[in-house]
Amino acid sequence: MNKFRVALAAAALTFTTATVSVAQTAPLKIGYTSVEYVLSQMPESKQIESQLKDYSTQLKNQLDTKYTEYQTKGEAFQKGAATMPDPVRADKQKELQNLQQSIQEFQQSAETSLQQKQQTLLKPALDKLQQNIDAVAMENGYTYILNSDGASPVLLHGPKEGDVSDLILKKMGITPGANNTKVATPAAPAPSVVPAASKTKTKTKK
Repeated sequence: MNKFRVALAAAALTFTTATVSVAQTAPLKIGYTSVEYVLSQMPESKQIESQLKDYSTQLKNQLDTKYTEYQTKGEAFQKGAATMPDPVRADKQKELQNLQQSIQEFQQSAETSLQQKQQTLLKPALDKLQQNIDAVAMENGYTYILNSDGASPVLLHGPKEGDVSDLILKKMGITPGANNTKVATPAAPAPSVVPAASKTKTKTKK
């Protein structure tokens, strides 16, 4: 099984930051947070990672079963192709091609399914995070709170005192730095490269 890549789902990295309405006369105050960091500190992250790992294993097991069937039938075809009548050989080749296509389609659907599963598992944690970002912003007078994560973060520079990540964690009753777990994105299940179905030619007796 492929190793897990330590990363967050796109839903987390593109997480909408809080915008809090305040009176126009209030001074502008901007804070920022790392959504990835805060999520990694939340107790939910361990459960999410465990569920994702279990789900990924289930998909990989299904894929391995398909691939084993393909290999077994492929080896049997190679051994007996020379003595098979043409119609039988053609049917066997078609069966192998269908199995190959089925494996490729399953790989694609498994990748999509993993992403959807991760988004579903992350949603409650992201909703909880949003509520606490809003609360911290209101309580501390922040007009805006930006997300510093991602390849192109909203925040390019900011003073340390503007980082409200620990305030958000404390608001949720979490001690910053106590949990080093990061939600992992499982790699899509992928066995060895599926070879193309063989087309064995035999000489026809004249």
